[in-house]
Amino acid sequence: MGEIVDFDHIRLTDRPLLISDVDDVVLEFLAPFESYLSSLGHKLLPKSFRLHGNIVSAINDQVLEDTVVTELLLTFFERQEEWQTPFGDAVGVLHKIGTLADVVFLTAMPPAFTAQRRRLLDKLGLDFPLLATESPKGPVVKALHGDRPLPFAFMDDMAHNLHSVGDHAPGCLLVQIGPQSEIHRHAPPPGPHVLRAADWHDASERVLKHFEARV
Repeated sequence: MGEIVDFDHIRLTDRPLLISDVDDVVLEFLAPFESYLSSLGHKLLPKSFRLHGNIVSAINDQVLEDTVVTELLLTFFERQEEWQTPFGDAVGVLHKIGTLADVVFLTAMPPAFTAQRRRLLDKLGLDFPLLATESPKGPVVKALHGDRPLPFAFMDDMAHNLHSVGDHAPGCLLVQIGPQSEIHRHAPPPGPHVLRAADWHDASERVLKHFEARV
């Protein structure tokens, strides 16, 4: 792992464990970020599955410098409480899963913005533990679950995160969920070992079935 990830505030029980990404899984990211860009006179014109190189001026379609895009992302994370909303039925479904399993949020975001994300999730009633890190997710999931003899699952929209967890925690159920958008048409497909969920209800059925079969 890169930076030191603080697990001290997480207390797991003797129940199965769901580890979930946040952006475009629990909270909408892409649509609010595009609205944020529009408010500043920019827009997303995706030619690849990345933000850098695909954000342009709305006036003349000139591509913004990478440093400018990075600053836009950081400012958006700082102001996320003003823009981000729940992704689909995440709130209700997570409450249901939380009655049967432990839930931990693992968000790929600079840890400096943890407080803002914590407040936003708490406002939505999603008071599950939160880990914010820019480290690869596979080692984090492996360290979090440890050697507990209980089933666990990981949900994310990004194929590389799912593959990272699959490489480091081979016993983990991998579920991909996320938006359908123009930029996602450029996304690399996940491997055959990753389940693709249509929505949160579909994801919940797959996760809970996995838990029930192994408890």
